Amino acid sequence: MEILHSIVVIIHLIGFATLFGGWLVEAVGKRRITKVMQWGLVIALVAGLALSAPWGLGDPNYAKIGTKLVVVIIVGALLGIGGARQKRGESVPAPLFWGIGILTLVNACIAILW
Repeated sequence: MEILHSIVVIIHLIGFATLFGGWLVEAVGKRRITKVMQWGLVIALVAGLALSAPWGLGDPNYAKIGTKLVVVIIVGALLGIGGARQKRGESVPAPLFWGIGILTLVNACIAILW
């Protein structure tokens, strides 16, 4: 069970790296929402939900899980709003774009420091 848990953790980290890496590339470029960022969010969210299940490896910290879930839902909403504006031909507002990156980093900090 520990090996499967470790594999899901690695998949979760790949999702985070995809989301944050895609955002970082766009932060120095055109500042737009990409499919890579959206896929990173989906991978991180699904793997995070799998990690929140009781694995029998100790008691889950439900406050931490709930906090991270709220943050990832907000990031998803910001990605959706930015993507919709982009499809209409508008640019992504700077506060919205920077909010995606900052909240993604905050979510990683919560995972490590809490």
